[in-house]
Amino acid sequence: MTLQQRDRRALLLLAIAMAAMLVLRYALPEEDKPPVVHVVDSIPAAEKRLARLRKMAAEAPALEQAEKALAAQLARREQGMIQAETPAQAQAQLVTIMRRIAGAQQPPIEIRTPEVGQTRPLGNDYAEVSVPVAFTCRIDQLVNLLADITAQPEWLAASGLRITPGDAKEKTLNVRLTISAAGPRKLVPEKRQGGLL
Repeated sequence: MTLQQRDRRALLLLAIAMAAMLVLRYALPEEDKPPVVHVVDSIPAAEKRLARLRKMAAEAPALEQAEKALAAQLARREQGMIQAETPAQAQAQLVTIMRRIAGAQQPPIEIRTPEVGQTRPLGNDYAEVSVPVAFTCRIDQLVNLLADITAQPEWLAASGLRITPGDAKEKTLNVRLTISAAGPRKLVPEKRQGGLL
């Protein structure tokens, strides 16, 4: 079988294409291969790194124990916070506490209809829930009430106090007291961004 001119040309083009492919394959660097990194660490450097990792591993249980102790201490301290899902529930709980304290006075102090208070940030992690309440009492009852507010297990504070004279014959005072308590930060309403819709 003899090769014709056309077949010889095809074989020559095939040989040239194969040679070009081999040159491109082995002569040019490939883009997708990651570069080979040679180890430059010496044995002493590797031993130092191993010692540092062993020290960190040995300290891990102590750090976990300290973290658990701090979490337990934080939970114990946060027991005095108002626990509620919404600001309205927190304010209602605060009014209930205030009525309980006022009802324990001798004679009991009657809290009139409380006003709607406000909830604002207290640091980065907490909220301050406030409710103004109004009542009429004698001066000794007011002093005892304020002392009893600070003795409660909840984190309560009198954040505002306005006193006006009441009945001079009965020696009573008209009091408007704003009582505040700490709660979780989720009680602070999110500020909405202005927009059309």
